[in-house]
Amino acid sequence: MTLLALGLNHKTAPIDIRERITFGPDIIAGALRSLTERAGIDEAAILSTCNRTEIYCAIHPPAEEGVKAWLGSFHGMESERISPFLYTHVDQGAVRHLLQVASGLDSMVLGEPQILGQVKSSFQTACDCGTVGKLLGRLFQHTFSVAKQVRTDTAIGSSPVSVAFAAVSLARQIFSDLSNQTALLVGAGETIELAARHLRQHQLGRIIVANRTIERAHALAEQFNGFAIGLTEIADHLPEADIVISSTASPLPVLGKGTVERALKKRKHRPIFMVDIAVPRDIEPEVGELSDVYLYTVDDLQGVVDEGMRSRQQAAEQAAEIIEVHTEEFMCWLRSLDAVGLIQDYRRRAEQVRDEVLVRALRQIEGGKPAADVLGYLAHTLTNKLLHIPSTRLRQAGREGNLELLNAANELLQLSEDIKSAR
Repeated sequence: MTLLALGLNHKTAPIDIRERITFGPDIIAGALRSLTERAGIDEAAILSTCNRTEIYCAIHPPAEEGVKAWLGSFHGMESERISPFLYTHVDQGAVRHLLQVASGLDSMVLGEPQILGQVKSSFQTACDCGTVGKLLGRLFQHTFSVAKQVRTDTAIGSSPVSVAFAAVSLARQIFSDLSNQTALLVGAGETIELAARHLRQHQLGRIIVANRTIERAHALAEQFNGFAIGLTEIADHLPEADIVISSTASPLPVLGKGTVERALKKRKHRPIFMVDIAVPRDIEPEVGELSDVYLYTVDDLQGVVDEGMRSRQQAAEQAAEIIEVHTEEFMCWLRSLDAVGLIQDYRRRAEQVRDEVLVRALRQIEGGKPAADVLGYLAHTLTNKLLHIPSTRLRQAGREGNLELLNAANELLQLSEDIKSAR
């Protein structure tokens, strides 16, 4: 049995290819059943996100080409069209790749934590569909354990690597507990949405979204149980805000020094943490002169982001070492399955030989042959038959210079001698 990982991601395929090779929640169950119905494919799981589509399989070679052909045909594309964008990893490479993916080492944003949840979800879906067996079951459980260790033993996810993340990290340094704080988010673009997500993850108390287009403000606010206002209402609600993060496309500032001064008076000079991510700036630079305001610009945050990326790169090196150790650990288990099968086959063959020789020995006793002679025959014949194949293989190994097999046989012989001595 061979482990196979096959797929494409943001590094290997453009978005127009990635968006055609996806598996939504409504089709993934049927896809898994369709895939495992093909000859040579025993187990399968599919990971499909906006940045990657990957298939993990336990197969009998040469079913790898069958997986590629199935992927193309399922999405109505010729294999030749998608083959240039695909990567494949087999056995050890497949194990290492899944560990890297789940640990965030293969993500667009190094160390991002969402991918682990997506891997767990894909595994659960495959389990529900009955397409996971012994190999993939063990592999995914091993993966979850390793990804947790990477998160625990390294700083792979602790340093900010986006402006939104950096802004929220600074806010947490000023307000250690965000549960009683209110954030005013000005704008409704991707950066503001990402900041809102980070704030919610840290149990922010309340969110206000201000935007020029009130409908967009409502759409974003609803996601986070907040409420929306227009830009003209900012002055009325600014006194409520402990945190202000602004990122609009306005050519002129939307927050001036006078507006902030009036808000501070109503707040009785409780401090406001403000982050201006916009270019050109949304908040007048003079606001930073106020004693109860902590104002940061995108340039201030870039240093935090760069330092965070350096920290994550160092953590990624540590994570890679952890992954390498646990990849080999899984491969040892996988190789042991081959040994188990070999041992079981050899035992069955030995029992068959035993039964055949025993039948002959019993016939000799029934024919009146002395018991001592029959026992001698039984011992001699069993020894010769059981040692014939191993002896032949060892002679062949000697002729071919197969030192690995000869050394393994010698270690086994020495072990048997040690057991004998211990008795």
